[in-house]
Amino acid sequence: MLVAVLAGFILAALVPWLQPYFGERAGRLYALLPAALTLYFATFLPGVAAGEASQAVYPWVPGLGLELAFYLDGLSLLLALLISGIGAFVVLYAGDYLHGDPRQARFFVQLLAFMASMLGLVLSDNLIALFIFWELTSITSYLLIGFDHEDATARRAALQGLVVTVGGGLALLAGLVLLGTVAGTYTISEIVTQGEAIREHGHYVPLLLLVLLGAFTKSAQVPFHFWLPNAMAAPTPVSAYLHSATMVKAGVYLLARLHPALGGTDAWIAICSLIGGATMVTGAYLAVRSTGIKWVLAYSTVMALGTLTMLAGVGTEAAMVAFVVFLLGHSLYKGALFLVAGGLEHGTGTKDLLAMGGLRRAMPITALLAAVSALSLAGLPPLFGFIGKELMLESLLAAPFAGVLLTLLAVVTALLVVAAAGAVALRPFFGPYRETPEVPHEPSNAMLAGPAVLGLLSLLFGLVPGIPGDAFVSAAAGALSSEPVHAHLALWHGLTLPLGLSALAVAGGALLYSRWDRARAAMRRIDAPLYERGPEAGYDRLMAALSDLARRVTPVLQHGYLRYYIATTVLTLVALVGLTLITRYEGGLATAIDVRFYELAIAVLFVVATVFACRTQSRLGAVVSVGVVGYAVALFYLLFSAPDLSITQILVETLTVILLVLVLFKLPGFVSFSSPRQRAWDALVAGLLGTLVTLLLLVAVDHQFAAPISEYHLAESVPLGHGRNVVNVIIVDYRALDTLGEIFVVALAAIGVYSMIQYTRPAREERS
Repeated sequence: MLVAVLAGFILAALVPWLQPYFGERAGRLYALLPAALTLYFATFLPGVAAGEASQAVYPWVPGLGLELAFYLDGLSLLLALLISGIGAFVVLYAGDYLHGDPRQARFFVQLLAFMASMLGLVLSDNLIALFIFWELTSITSYLLIGFDHEDATARRAALQGLVVTVGGGLALLAGLVLLGTVAGTYTISEIVTQGEAIREHGHYVPLLLLVLLGAFTKSAQVPFHFWLPNAMAAPTPVSAYLHSATMVKAGVYLLARLHPALGGTDAWIAICSLIGGATMVTGAYLAVRSTGIKWVLAYSTVMALGTLTMLAGVGTEAAMVAFVVFLLGHSLYKGALFLVAGGLEHGTGTKDLLAMGGLRRAMPITALLAAVSALSLAGLPPLFGFIGKELMLESLLAAPFAGVLLTLLAVVTALLVVAAAGAVALRPFFGPYRETPEVPHEPSNAMLAGPAVLGLLSLLFGLVPGIPGDAFVSAAAGALSSEPVHAHLALWHGLTLPLGLSALAVAGGALLYSRWDRARAAMRRIDAPLYERGPEAGYDRLMAALSDLARRVTPVLQHGYLRYYIATTVLTLVALVGLTLITRYEGGLATAIDVRFYELAIAVLFVVATVFACRTQSRLGAVVSVGVVGYAVALFYLLFSAPDLSITQILVETLTVILLVLVLFKLPGFVSFSSPRQRAWDALVAGLLGTLVTLLLLVAVDHQFAAPISEYHLAESVPLGHGRNVVNVIIVDYRALDTLGEIFVVALAAIGVYSMIQYTRPAREERS
């Protein structure tokens, strides 16, 4: 599984070298990888259907106890098959969609990295690894949405999606760390077995809210739903992949994966059910209100994500089965519909449904594929979307929380979706013919392959529900529960209440579509004030406020004066470290400050000489005071039994003073570049830092974490160095290279002094 995840990144890295050789055929080559991955994951189907799970663990950061773990069960296998299978068609499609575009190589690099990131996310069995792949999907989707970076709309949409999802990702990171701390492990397969203990923990509510916030932003739940339709600024292959099988499914996947650990409580049920229900209705309403084909489909994705979140909140066995079936059905018809939308745009030069009409003669295959997938979107038999809708209504009727309300919302949503599906399936292809910017024509076979296969699967899975299989659906749904789940898929369950509600929704949707133009105009009049004060307007105001705050704060913080930067850094260090040292040092600082009177006298000499050097106007006096500081250091070395260092210090200090005296009178006089008040402030800052470092050194000396090395030197001086003078043995044997370096420094200084003494100014050349 590690190879399966890394393969996408490796191929993405090779694209710049492969693209020049294969040119326009490169998309067909790249599509072989996701196709091969689909076959690889398909080999796990029998075992997963039988209740088996596969796990692979690789050492990652052993020092921190972190592992790169992958886990394949029914839920992750379903997502892996969708990511790789639909990914193969999207990559194949993109090669012809971007025909002649010189940016193809960059596009495929980003798309393949996006696919690999999503695969890593759904297969990860480690919370930290899952979060890393989570953020990689945000980054790569940002690049894909803003692919046409010269377009201001694309740049804005990409930034908007990044800000919302990464902002939620920060909350998710806090929630995952808290979850791992509470569970005592970061392995997801172990965490889901500790659901009862986690739900009873005192940190359950905050970690639940953080995880839900991350999932809701990623899967565009109300009030964060606005970023997803704006992501339609991306090329159509990206939109198809984003909405059908990848990034937006990450949030609902996380809810499903963590349901055994976090689900089942009143807070989980209420939040997920109500937010999901509100998102479901909002998405369906906005889909009917829109006229751009990609925007209609995008808002219907918001509807589907809300439905999945609602089902995850309900949490019953029937809801879990409906979750899996609805997710699979949505991936099939939404991928097909977006690819059809790209074909329409490619073949007509427009995305506006109002600008299309009568295209069934010029594009008959596209019309057929759009009709099949739109019927599944509308939930009509015999398509697989119908089975998902029936299971959803059945589970809501028996929901333990607000079942009547959720069922009512679902029926209203289904009605609106029927109208939106009618707009997609009928408006471009029927009615009077309308002139389009391009002469209508069918897309290439590579662009038709994806919608044809996905539409055919929607039809086959509906007619023969046994193809996906009760066992596999049960295994996938069982991942949402701590107990086994038994699913039974069938196209016909008799005359039931869900069937009656579904028929009512279809009739209402057909009526609404027949009055679509008037209904859409009425909607725009009603909700215009909401748009002005809605979530997206709030996002714009927030970004404007951040920009205004930045303009106000930047001149204060980034003023361009280095001395203030240094002073701020030093004072922050002194405040934080000093406060910690004073309040948390065991026994108090008094125990660490063990200073003898002669040591204190030398320290006072340090300070006095330093202050004099800073204040004197005499250059010779400054040199002498600096020399006093150096000799005081040598005296410290001598007191602490380091005569070699003391001698070296004296020699170097003497040479330094001689050098300074020789060159001092050739330099200009002292000039003041700051006021006395500024110098006093600088002295205070420097004094605080010096005091802090001194205290830290005293504390370090006060703590003996290991046996003194002096004991080793005393014991091994004769056996190893053959000498009883321990200091000499250290200098000559243990620290031979260090001593050689000291000799080199002293010799170099002596040579420099000698050269300066012997230096004579050359006589000036006579002017000719």
